[in-house]
Amino acid sequence: MSQFLRIGAYILHPLLMPIIGTLLYYVVTPRFIEPELEKSKVFVVVILTLLIPLVLFFLLRNLRIISSMHLEDVKERRMPLLLQSILIWVILKTVFDPYDSPELYYFFLGILFSSLTALLLVLFRVKVSLHQMGVAGVTMFLIVLSIHFKVNTLAWISIFFFFNGWVASSRLHTESHSNIELVLGFFIGLIPQLILVNFWL
Repeated sequence: MSQFLRIGAYILHPLLMPIIGTLLYYVVTPRFIEPELEKSKVFVVVILTLLIPLVLFFLLRNLRIISSMHLEDVKERRMPLLLQSILIWVILKTVFDPYDSPELYYFFLGILFSSLTALLLVLFRVKVSLHQMGVAGVTMFLIVLSIHFKVNTLAWISIFFFFNGWVASSRLHTESHSNIELVLGFFIGLIPQLILVNFWL
């Protein structure tokens, strides 16, 4: 059981959530999208939200700005969150358009607001669960996509509710976060997605 809980933190890592949300959109949407265009956008998202952040993490660790990728010290979260916010902003400016891809544009705008909120709280030495924030954001996005396109995604939604519990249990088991940090992460991930629904639903 201990190993199972620990695996959850890796499978549902915050860096993977933008990619998962993007892939879920392309799975759920009934709109026809050119396969090559779809692949190219996913490829860019992978580069900007996973590969570049990984390179930056190693660079920050070598520069001794962070001690590990777990970012256990709240002070170490400042630079990674700032860099993530910049990369998400690049995606909003270059990859998704609010007119051609409103769902994904506002999904990433919600991620940007969540990241900036987490960064603001770090300045006040408040640490939130980035894992919980990421999973909660994708869960809310999936629910709204189901309503928007009028498609049955109950199976996916059920899986992501399980993922929320898995992540929370994992972070508590490893003593990485307290209950309040998990609750804060959940709502910081969920609320921006819920608010931005008004712009595209």
